[in-house]
Amino acid sequence: MEGRQTSKSPRPIQWWRRENLARRRPFLAARGRIREAVRRCLVERGLTEVETPAIQVSPGMEPGLRAFEVTLEEPGGAALPRYLHTSPEFAMKKLLAGGAGPIFQLARTYRNGERSATHHPEFTMLEWYRPDADYRELIGDCEALLATAAEAAGRPALTWQGLECRPGPPEILGVAEAFGRHAGIDLAATLPGGVPDLAALAARAAAIGIRSAEGDDWDDVFFRIFLERIEPNLGHPRPTVLIDYPIHMAALARPRADAPGLAERFELYVAGLELANAFGELTDPEEQRRRFVRDQTEKRRRMDFAYPIDEDFLAALADMPPASGIALGFDRLVMLASGAAAIEDVLWAPVEGSDEGP
Repeated sequence: MEGRQTSKSPRPIQWWRRENLARRRPFLAARGRIREAVRRCLVERGLTEVETPAIQVSPGMEPGLRAFEVTLEEPGGAALPRYLHTSPEFAMKKLLAGGAGPIFQLARTYRNGERSATHHPEFTMLEWYRPDADYRELIGDCEALLATAAEAAGRPALTWQGLECRPGPPEILGVAEAFGRHAGIDLAATLPGGVPDLAALAARAAAIGIRSAEGDDWDDVFFRIFLERIEPNLGHPRPTVLIDYPIHMAALARPRADAPGLAERFELYVAGLELANAFGELTDPEEQRRRFVRDQTEKRRRMDFAYPIDEDFLAALADMPPASGIALGFDRLVMLASGAAAIEDVLWAPVEGSDEGP
């Protein structure tokens, strides 16, 4: 769940020094092999590779994400406020609307304020979309990619912090089932009529020793329980697909036709780490606008600002075919497949910060 960080990254000092680069070279060699193998895998599975610009009118609307702001200077003197995208999603869906068909992209992606053992301010997102496909069909793509990455890295399993995940058919686990199994919480009882009940969830959290903080909303308490009690149990000894999220937790996903309170959304977990987030894509422009406005309101509550709505994106939704899409953290995939301890171990040149050394 992007934007929710749980650990600090061991920062490299002068990453360009010979000894520091030499230490990372095995991981970087694996990165190159995995990148090429992933490309071949997706092309063989019928997808076309595309490229879209990082500079966008709107960087993404998730309330917890912070973007990099830029100014686009046009000939003639116009200076336009723009952002580096937090995901290539909006531009790729415009391609779907134009008839591009099944597509994928290895995109440089930017999220400000994120740096930990598993986060970096500039990273690579592997994102792909399948028109006229059920979102569960993407599970097969994930299974193939995990096996492909492990084979390219020359290791039998993907690993993270002592946990091991062998590629193969994943466990399919509902969100409510995961809360019951690993936290002893009846999540549905805290969503009467599909409406989040903060007091009910906070009381259940307190009963298992997890405190709420002043200003928390239902999602804040959900994630506190999730990160402490549930996530460490997912994705080992085999991958876990966590499915059936409450609809309010899936801003760009369709509601399930057979269960309107739930969304067509899943997340992929490997060795206790979130690796990918998938949706059956919402294509109703008016409903999407309502959700964007809700996200703007929540971002203003959290951060005192909000990003603009991409009106061109909403226009494209009206022409977009039914589709399913998924975003996978490529650097994390390399880290898991190669056995690296931190995301900066699999980057040729990390973004320099204030404590990079003299």
